[in-house]
Amino acid sequence: MTSRKSFIHILVNVHWGKGMNQYEAIKEKIKVIRMLRILKKTYTYEDLSKITGLPITVLNRYVRGKVLPSIERAKELEEKLKPYLNLEEEVKRRLKFDSFGFFDTMSVLSDTNLLALIAEEVALKYLRTGVSKVLTAATDGIPLAVQIANELGIDVVYAKKKKEVGIEKFYEVNYVPSASGSITTLYLPMWAIKRGERVLIVDDVVRSGETQRALVELCHQADATLVGMFFLISVGDVIDKLQEEYNIPVDALVKL
Repeated sequence: MTSRKSFIHILVNVHWGKGMNQYEAIKEKIKVIRMLRILKKTYTYEDLSKITGLPITVLNRYVRGKVLPSIERAKELEEKLKPYLNLEEEVKRRLKFDSFGFFDTMSVLSDTNLLALIAEEVALKYLRTGVSKVLTAATDGIPLAVQIANELGIDVVYAKKKKEVGIEKFYEVNYVPSASGSITTLYLPMWAIKRGERVLIVDDVVRSGETQRALVELCHQADATLVGMFFLISVGDVIDKLQEEYNIPVDALVKL
């Protein structure tokens, strides 16, 4: 005979199981809407109608967020849209290079739908690592770091080049950015990362690795464990060097 305690335990499991299923279903629906919104910047509604087999009016309501597709339709749409949306190629397409070879990432970092899809892929890789905190350096790495932390359901913290008023204790590290000829200091409040926490470092671009090594040093000062690094864009062979140096997963969506 099932005890009252066991029965309540079963009911709780069923309730939360149902909640989890609904949550995943909503995420699947929103993912498809994000895909449509990104593709709408390149394709017309007529093009998307031919790709999906859906009327323009229906697609318009999805893109505008007026209605969500059913879970069955969302899965069908995702399969039909996947061949037309490669995240790596989408980021490459948006990069704006000047005559000196420098590039602007604003069109990528300002697109929350694109960042959310990228974050979902990153989160899947680190979900089972026990990661408890995302760390980045202000300021350009923040949009991507926030999306990844949100997808993982954890907090994001970021190191700054100035001390904040009202904070008494900081971890701090000095480093020299490439070709700058000057010393830069990063500050991180001591409360931001606790001893033993498992940290994922995220940034938008890695070129030489000095900033990222400074972030690693902050983790060491906090006695935290580094589980990996992820960058939107890497230049040269720096991610290979970082992986060899720290013996952790180091990945980039786009390698230039």
